[in-house]
Amino acid sequence: MQDVPTNSLLAVSLAREEQKILACVHCGLCLEACPTYVATGNENDSPRGRIYLMRAVKEGRLAADSFAFENHIDRCLGCRACEAACPAGVEYGYLLEAARADIAGAQAKPTGVYRLLYFVLRHVWRSPKRLRLAFALARFMRDTKIATFLLRSGMAQGISPQLEFAMALLEGSLGDASPGTPQVTTNTGAPPHSAVLMFKGCVTEGLFKRVNEATTRVLNVNGCGVAAPESQVCCGALHAHAGDLDGARKLARQNIDAFPDSDDPIVTNAGGCGAMLASYGHLLAGDANYSERARSFSLRVRDIGQELETLGFRNGADIGAERTTYDASCHLQHGQRAARASLGMLWAIPKLNFAHLEGSEVCCGGAGVYNLLEPELSAQVLAEKLKHLEQSGARVVATGNPGCHMQIAAGARLAGLKLKVCHPIELLDESYRRAGHYDGE
Repeated sequence: MQDVPTNSLLAVSLAREEQKILACVHCGLCLEACPTYVATGNENDSPRGRIYLMRAVKEGRLAADSFAFENHIDRCLGCRACEAACPAGVEYGYLLEAARADIAGAQAKPTGVYRLLYFVLRHVWRSPKRLRLAFALARFMRDTKIATFLLRSGMAQGISPQLEFAMALLEGSLGDASPGTPQVTTNTGAPPHSAVLMFKGCVTEGLFKRVNEATTRVLNVNGCGVAAPESQVCCGALHAHAGDLDGARKLARQNIDAFPDSDDPIVTNAGGCGAMLASYGHLLAGDANYSERARSFSLRVRDIGQELETLGFRNGADIGAERTTYDASCHLQHGQRAARASLGMLWAIPKLNFAHLEGSEVCCGGAGVYNLLEPELSAQVLAEKLKHLEQSGARVVATGNPGCHMQIAAGARLAGLKLKVCHPIELLDESYRRAGHYDGE
């Protein structure tokens, strides 16, 4: 068996993390933090087990396209909870992306669902026009209740469990407000005293535009002007997680060019997007033309919760007595370190009937398109999340990432749980509306 080329992404990433990996004391803290290890009990499905496999590939003891390597690397959610648990500070997320890039490079030709995934990422997600068309079709299926019909009739399940879950995901992106509901116009009576640039996000803008609109209103009423560069594109997170790092870099360069070089914060309301944007400095570290700009770009990225915390935002009004809880997006928590700030938006709502959610910091099993690529393991992780949600007694759960939103909503829908899923900014937006903040009061 031949050794992996020393210039492979995995070899380079392992060399960068070598001292941290050697500092590992095998304490096992990463084991209980890893949802896939907890679900399977297989050491190879743990962070340290996967790192052992990565080293075996680097040293030529295992082929990058071997079933054992591909299988256990593919089964990783990429939630990065192990990073928070690791005393040595191993940046596992970058190792995972490098390992998946090596797997993609070693494959003569992807097969099955991965062939479809790579086709969509390269020929749809990289093209803004095609992506807009794809989301327009998705919204049509959702808003005309075609997805609901396929679910209720059992037709989706009859075709395949993956199609049934995909339709549930699509249905789960629909908010309470019906299409065409007029938007509240802000009128603060004063010019903005600060400004931000909004990263709209392809999934958020495509299926959760109401969240972007709520974000703009809340920022406006707190004296913050908002601009959203028109030429921005997908953040590249799906590409990086799938091992298509070249695709991720292309999109990163486009976004860096789209956003003017300034000191204005770049605000996002999607945990997955935020974590990816914050990693541009690492992603383009080897690009002489973009490395410095990428580093500066990443330092400007903030979640909406972090930006509001910086602004010192206003409180709202009581929004009712429905029991509400909060689920932390993995990448918001472990990638941006912003879960606490996101939760802080709920504390601005008086008399909120808040319930603690056990395991709030644990992944829901969504992880981009992991729920469609690894449906059985995803379902195991999701079942644990739904169990804790049911035990909390909550009827509303707020989470700061569209992927988590759809995953939890789809799981609740198929499990027969009555649960409203929303973004924390939507609750704060409603609280502001009831307080009269949008009428200049």
